[in-house]
Amino acid sequence: MKQYSAAESFSDGHILIQKFLDRAGNACDLDEIEDAKAVLKLVPIWMTCLVYTIVFAQSPTFFTKQGATMDRSISQGILIPAATLQCVTSLSIIVFIPIYDRILIPFARSFTQNPSGITMLQRIGTGISLTILAMVVAALVETKRLQTAHEDTSVLMSVWWLVPQYVLYGVADVFTMTGLQEFFYDQIPSELRSVGMALNLGIYGAGNFLSSFMISVIDKVTSQHGQTSWFDNDLNQAHLDYFYWLLACLSFIGLACYLWFAKSYVYNRPTTF
Repeated sequence: MKQYSAAESFSDGHILIQKFLDRAGNACDLDEIEDAKAVLKLVPIWMTCLVYTIVFAQSPTFFTKQGATMDRSISQGILIPAATLQCVTSLSIIVFIPIYDRILIPFARSFTQNPSGITMLQRIGTGISLTILAMVVAALVETKRLQTAHEDTSVLMSVWWLVPQYVLYGVADVFTMTGLQEFFYDQIPSELRSVGMALNLGIYGAGNFLSSFMISVIDKVTSQHGQTSWFDNDLNQAHLDYFYWLLACLSFIGLACYLWFAKSYVYNRPTTF
């Protein structure tokens, strides 16, 4: 018996719904049917981008909690708040946008002959790839932090070790966050632009919800039988590194599914880049 992957099954179901809408045109206004089909085309991209927003939710939560357990002194008697490192992501965005516009896009344009350098879907996919790298870096840093804490509790690892993962978040946002906004605004009928923006924002809401759900389930499972939860209040006894590795694996799977659907996606307008 032939085995089907999840992506293939979803794709087959998507085609069936498209055929159903084609037949429904006899009973409904054709413009409404075309609008519904245009929105439906975006659903696979929307769903496969959810893993990006799950990863995105970790920066203001666990990253900050990690920072609070590290050496945050910048001079004698002066400690920076752990949440201050959030500004590294914003600064990375500010610095990288000119590099993207003035260096990367002209360089890509010389190869692709595309005025935008790369397509919107390529931009989104690049950002998702960077979030995988961010999770790998975060997992390695947390592993190092735990080793340092277990060897000598009086020695704290410097909070500046967290900077690379914040920088990667910022660079990934330049690609994926902007790409998603462009995609859902451009690839939906002009009369439904507000729906496109709602779909874009909805990804982040759904991602935060799924992140909370995952954490609740993992916390319950890993704390059974007297074991220490991955998210124990004492981070030196917890295992955030395991969680980051899990997110890296899920992100890789999500990227593979995203590439499957992006490869076959047909842009609505021939002038779209």
